[in-house]
Amino acid sequence: MTAPTARPSWMERPSLAGTIVKAVAIAVILALVLYPFLTVLATSLSDQGEISKSGGLVLWPSHPTLAAYRTIFAGGVVTRALFVSIGVTVFGTAASMLATIAMAYGLSRRDMIGGRPILLVALFTMLFNAGIIPNFLVVKQLGLLNSYASLVVPVLVSAFNLVVLRNFFMNIPQELIDSARIDGAGELSILIRLVLPLSKAVLAVVALFYAVEYWNSFFHALLYLSDTGKWPLSLVLRAYVLQSQPTAGSTDAMANQLPPQEGIQMAVVIIAIVPILLVYPFLQRYFTKGVLTGAVKG
Repeated sequence: MTAPTARPSWMERPSLAGTIVKAVAIAVILALVLYPFLTVLATSLSDQGEISKSGGLVLWPSHPTLAAYRTIFAGGVVTRALFVSIGVTVFGTAASMLATIAMAYGLSRRDMIGGRPILLVALFTMLFNAGIIPNFLVVKQLGLLNSYASLVVPVLVSAFNLVVLRNFFMNIPQELIDSARIDGAGELSILIRLVLPLSKAVLAVVALFYAVEYWNSFFHALLYLSDTGKWPLSLVLRAYVLQSQPTAGSTDAMANQLPPQEGIQMAVVIIAIVPILLVYPFLQRYFTKGVLTGAVKG
């Protein structure tokens, strides 16, 4: 009779000293993360006197005011940019997920003709990029300049997300797929009714990757959109924070009554952060499962 093997060290109950060290480390990391966010939020709610007194950043406003947010939304530019970003993010994420799922499932089938060369081409794009000028010329030749399609089509499929989904689909037991085929299911039916329900965790992770990429992307908009009325929120945020420019389209009367420039800048930052903060907690629980599932083959 063999003696039971000892459990791995990471499965043992931590000592009191180890628990204290972990608690202190978590508290320090939490403080480092929350301090900048709370400072930005407090500055966006402060008036000129408090901002000047504190040197530009306020930790706790004594007289909170929503003047910066009222000014931003009264101008209409940030509101329009916010809806543009939401639309591009929702449509782009849906289109990217549809294309990535279809391509990943096809490449995960070992009997697919030409699957390996296509996969090698996709992997090649992870190592080498065509560059700004060739990408711009391709978008121009396709007639996508100054259109929202230019923000989606050039980055429709991410090679990294494609590889993640393909590897996950390949780890689904072949017996399940064979039994579905015996029952008369086609490839589309197998994908929708069998593969996708088993892949909810990794699909949620990949969808969040795409959504964050579309939401934060400003370079493609800067490169392909010449009409400032079509700018997404990321470009408006860049104009505020980096260039300290007032909102395009604001009237002179409004400009004379603007709240502190620092408060407006921080308010735009908060507006850009809040949507991701609202979505992220609902998908956080899928991260560990989505990243680790399929890492060990059965």
